[in-house]
Amino acid sequence: MEIQSVAIPSVIEGYNLNLANVTKYELNGLKIQDNDADYIIGNLALAEGKNPHKAINSSVHETDYRLLMKTSLLIASKFVTDSMTVTSGFPHSTININKKAALDYIQNIDSVKFDTRPSGGKDYRTQPISIQKTDIISELSAADKAVRDNRDKKDENFFLVSLGYGTLEIGLSTPDGIIKRTENSASGIRYAINQTMSELNEKHYMGLRTEHQFDQAFQKGKIVINRQRIDFSEIRKKALQSYYKDVISPLIRNTWEDEDFNISDKIILVGGGSLYTDLVDCFDAEFDGFAEIELSENPTYMASIGYCIHSKVISGGNHSAAVGIDIGNAQTVISFYKRD
Repeated sequence: MEIQSVAIPSVIEGYNLNLANVTKYELNGLKIQDNDADYIIGNLALAEGKNPHKAINSSVHETDYRLLMKTSLLIASKFVTDSMTVTSGFPHSTININKKAALDYIQNIDSVKFDTRPSGGKDYRTQPISIQKTDIISELSAADKAVRDNRDKKDENFFLVSLGYGTLEIGLSTPDGIIKRTENSASGIRYAINQTMSELNEKHYMGLRTEHQFDQAFQKGKIVINRQRIDFSEIRKKALQSYYKDVISPLIRNTWEDEDFNISDKIILVGGGSLYTDLVDCFDAEFDGFAEIELSENPTYMASIGYCIHSKVISGGNHSAAVGIDIGNAQTVISFYKRD
């Protein structure tokens, strides 16, 4: 069965005013209530909010994590009719301190209260949430499961590099799993985003944009400042090259040994960072003639897809119950199997 994914920007903002009929799409009108306070989420926060934000690699105890998890379960409930088996995760560096709290929090969510008025409804509604089982695994392990779901990759050895917004994750994968010694993590793409913002600020007044708002412009390489259309693709290119030189390359050199390349000569890139050609070119330049660089399909969805595959396995193969939730720092992706 085919896996379907839904993505929303990972941003929230407190918003207790009435907001009605601003969109005809539910996904663009997400307004969730938590502890008697209202929050706009995702595209609605970017459109109507003044300070849409998310803490980087937030813990389970922070409001943004709770809201994005509730929102994800609300979205999943629209597509999954069975009692859900939910898998989510954290980066290698934070999974141990967050795993137990995340399991407890998710398993105890039994409903989500949301405001239907932004997308044309008349009032608040409470959506029941039924969860039968929950698990938390690492983001890299999830991406590995998604890559290996491709029959051609099932029995291969390969290096895996996850180029996320908040975190860079690397490891050497074999059919038995990721070799722990080869796992490591460092700063994500936001390193290059903040460097680009700093350089632009030297010449232009950027206003009060948050880095999450600027991320939308960073993807395009263009931005409007004081009614001028600024093309900063060259600045972005230099920032991505600097990110590779100062962060990615040293991490790989200090983690992977020469003997590891006897096991595999293929490096597979996943995560949103792999969509930047300038960054992929840096990998090609360093490993030219030594290792093959391969881009995964749907790179920004790979962790969520892997979580969903894991949910299917731990639910005894029940496709209709499986849900994967990747609460990323740039976007949150919810995956589930399409109905027959």
